[in-house]
Amino acid sequence: MELNVYKIDGKPSGEKVKLPKEIFGIEPNTHAMYLGVVTEMWNRRQGTNKAKNRSDVRGGGRKPWRQKGRGTARAGTIRSPLWVGGGRVFGPLPRTYHKQLNKKLKTLARKSALAQRAREDKIRVVEDFSFESPKTKQMQEMITKLELNNSKILLLVPDNDQNIWLSGRNIPAVDVKEAKNFSTADVLNAELLLIQKSAISKLSEVFKK
Repeated sequence: MELNVYKIDGKPSGEKVKLPKEIFGIEPNTHAMYLGVVTEMWNRRQGTNKAKNRSDVRGGGRKPWRQKGRGTARAGTIRSPLWVGGGRVFGPLPRTYHKQLNKKLKTLARKSALAQRAREDKIRVVEDFSFESPKTKQMQEMITKLELNNSKILLLVPDNDQNIWLSGRNIPAVDVKEAKNFSTADVLNAELLLIQKSAISKLSEVFKK
């Protein structure tokens, strides 16, 4: 699959780049993508939810009334879950939600996400660029000239470029990731992939490992 390379002013550079068939040409595995996204969502959870049970609620150390003779139900503490202000039964406790995919499945999920976007013709390649300093305005101008204003964009760059990342950080529809660090959810959450030219060879290196 060959794609035109665009300049940051939105015009074609006249150059074409070939997407690696072993990445963008595979049959997308929907179940692998599902597992990749679910695993990431679970791993984002902090697991810090905590409700107080009857032993955590303050007070209730004294038996509120005698066991027999009052004609009422027995009670051992005012912090019983049956009482207002009492503890909670089977409430959430701190726990880990960590899940782990094996390396082959994780790689397949990421490749499948890229291949899915390639099938949908939702990939644009842009020439390598950088900014002298973080400028959100310059990033927005580039997106406008590329006619991508109405899309959620994942911009893949070959290496960590702080100026590009800071320039895109304040644009809600733009997410900037290194070619080696994107996830399945990042790709599927974006409507269009904008890939810097040299990031394509970086992807080939990443998936060869």
